Amino acid sequence: MGDLEYVIMKRALIFLSFIGLLILGSCSPNTYTPKERGYYRIDFPEKKYTSLALNFPYQFDYPVYAKPEIDSSKGAEPYWMNLQFPGFNGTLHISYKKIESPKMFHQLCEDARDFAYKHTVKATDIEEFPISIPENKVYGMVYQIEGNTASSSQFYVTDSLHHYLRAALYFNEVPREDSIAPVIKFVNADLQRMIKTFHWKN
Repeated sequence: MGDLEYVIMKRALIFLSFIGLLILGSCSPNTYTPKERGYYRIDFPEKKYTSLALNFPYQFDYPVYAKPEIDSSKGAEPYWMNLQFPGFNGTLHISYKKIESPKMFHQLCEDARDFAYKHTVKATDIEEFPISIPENKVYGMVYQIEGNTASSSQFYVTDSLHHYLRAALYFNEVPREDSIAPVIKFVNADLQRMIKTFHWKN
């Protein structure tokens, strides 16, 4: 290759590089669009139930993938328990009170409502569903709490005369409604089964 040919080829390459830079510069810059948050797929276990076998004044069906534990924490009272959902990192806290007077009964019902509505700050909605199972002397209220709240479901049941029980479902993680919604729906079905099969022993 002669000197003249070399010079011509070099100038052609420089010219083509310059044209390429002009074309790239005229294109609009790429805009970054963040991807939606992804969540792990959850494999739900088969729905199977068993009856609570503790010597408590109440009984109900609970799922076999949950673990009942007597509440031994400081301040716990007789017949308090926790129903652990280890596969979902959640706990249903259950407390029991023996009703000693009509005044106490009304106060307990008011307290249950107050506990549910303490989540109003972060809740987008709180729905109330009355419970009435006369054949088992079971009455009460379910509170479904929507939004990024620590507790998604709470309820209380009573016979209005002697027994009162309150339950609150908590998940031990940062509350994100969009990620935990399938789990809440799944466990709520278990809570419905628990309420439908609930009865007092004496």
